[in-house]
Amino acid sequence: MKITDIKLGHISVPLKKPFKTALRTVNSVEDIIVKIETDSGNVGYGEAPPTAVITGDTTGSIVGAIEEYIRPQLLGKDIENFEELMLILDKSLVKNTSAKAAVDIALYDLYGQMLKAPLYKIWGGYRKEIITDITISVNDPEQMSKDSLEAIALGYDTLKIKVGKDPSIDIERMKAIRNAVGYDVRLRIDANQGWKPKEAVRILRSMEDAGMNLELVEQPVIAHDIEGLKFVTDNVGIPVMADESVFSPKDALKIMQLRAADYINIKLMKTGGLHNALKICSAAEIYGMECMLGCMLEAKVSVTAAVHLAAAKSIITKIDLDGPVLCSEDPIIGGAVFNNYSITLPDKPGLGIEGINE
Repeated sequence: MKITDIKLGHISVPLKKPFKTALRTVNSVEDIIVKIETDSGNVGYGEAPPTAVITGDTTGSIVGAIEEYIRPQLLGKDIENFEELMLILDKSLVKNTSAKAAVDIALYDLYGQMLKAPLYKIWGGYRKEIITDITISVNDPEQMSKDSLEAIALGYDTLKIKVGKDPSIDIERMKAIRNAVGYDVRLRIDANQGWKPKEAVRILRSMEDAGMNLELVEQPVIAHDIEGLKFVTDNVGIPVMADESVFSPKDALKIMQLRAADYINIKLMKTGGLHNALKICSAAEIYGMECMLGCMLEAKVSVTAAVHLAAAKSIITKIDLDGPVLCSEDPIIGGAVFNNYSITLPDKPGLGIEGINE
């Protein structure tokens, strides 16, 4: 099964409502689609969102990285020599993790097809169904309470609340939401690097004192401030999750060794794809640090890849793969089946993606 061509496309999918965090506001998913063709007729699909404020990747940089640096080195290579493909991809250029992730996902799709098995079964087959949370965008407290109640009405029992934008009212946002939804619903908060370390400790302790019963806080401080992240972890009772601080397996190991966080959020667009994500899972198993499998604002190709990984590994205990359900339409044929909070995988080889409506 040799690679004969790597083609790029684009999908534009409007969101049901604007997605707002401490870093950005987004109204639609605008992703690059990778299609790898082979001499056997098999096709592998990948996907990458341009998330410049997190990964540094733009639409132009993703296209340029693949067309100019990755594609020429992979043409003619055999999927059977999979380790070689991963080495070529890794060394093709530095950083550019989203571009690498899109190609990595398409290669793994073909690898699963070659082995005639779904990826999640190849990696361990821990489960076939996973349950995701849903994200509540940062807005005024009244709107966030309304959005939270709407999510609960759809059956979600875990909400991921965006905070960190105007920290002075973050506590009021959380009080309003907790009062609206009661205490049978799990609340996670994500500050998206929006606080300074001492500020984070003050805010989180106030939330603790108010009895908000939060499951975890994600990335309370700026990504590069590992000391600050550890300071927060050491000084609050709410478990802390590292997200933007972790791109590579090396980053993850540093967090684990320093115990700078309680959990790690694995995202394929940060790790450069499934190959490095699997390495982080192995390290997490050794250090006993549970992981979340998360996503950017992505459509169903790349999120299906994340679902396969989440379904395969028991160390992944928390799921934040709501990207496709935030979209107003689904142009992807096949792949994971999203029924609001419940996500299931078909028993089809690779990712199980059959095509894309353009």
